[in-house]
Amino acid sequence: MNIRPQTGTILFPRDDAAAVAFARAAGLTAYPEALALMEARARAIAEGDAGELVWLVEHPPLYTAGTSARQSDLVEPGRFPVFDAGRGGQYTYHGPGQRVAYLMLDLKRRRQDVRAFVQALEEWIIRALARHDIAGERRETGVGVWVERPDGPGAEKIAAIGIRLRRWVSFHGIAINVRPDLSHFAGIVPCGIPGAGVTSLAERGVDLSLAEFDRSLKAAFEEVFGPATPIEEA
Repeated sequence: MNIRPQTGTILFPRDDAAAVAFARAAGLTAYPEALALMEARARAIAEGDAGELVWLVEHPPLYTAGTSARQSDLVEPGRFPVFDAGRGGQYTYHGPGQRVAYLMLDLKRRRQDVRAFVQALEEWIIRALARHDIAGERRETGVGVWVERPDGPGAEKIAAIGIRLRRWVSFHGIAINVRPDLSHFAGIVPCGIPGAGVTSLAERGVDLSLAEFDRSLKAAFEEVFGPATPIEEA
């Protein structure tokens, strides 16, 4: 199978076509540290004191609870630390081998349309996966990106999306399962969907490091959101 990424008109461009900064954190980033940085950067963007940023991180094993999280969906409360994320959505797992991309984008300079923004995030993920012959797709069961089960009907989730907007500046973002320990998802009901399976690029036979996948992620980002700077190690 050869899935070719789509090309053409940028879907969610910035009005002045300014390049978005891409930065990658070294090692594992503690969740409270990530939350503090995101909130500070989003505030600075809203005030005109900083530019847009995509921040690529990897977390130690943890669960985050979105604003719609149900306590009953936390199946193993003591397994990993649990953080109140403040984003939309329900419970999500983050951990080593999963690429988390936090987006601090100014939708006033793009399009003040939350639904279109979420669809653009899904398209970004789908195009990045396509570069590795993985057919990601949207599903009515929930926001995120799914892939067909290899052994029968139905789909498994490969990427989650959870965002928040403040003064039309986004923060939080996406999480793509590159090569995480999928057994760690058993401590929650992922995204509040009972029986929802999860998968990863590695489980689908794609052997990549996070840094290697980042190149696909950045190329796909530029197709959907416009120019970006080279990835800076931060």
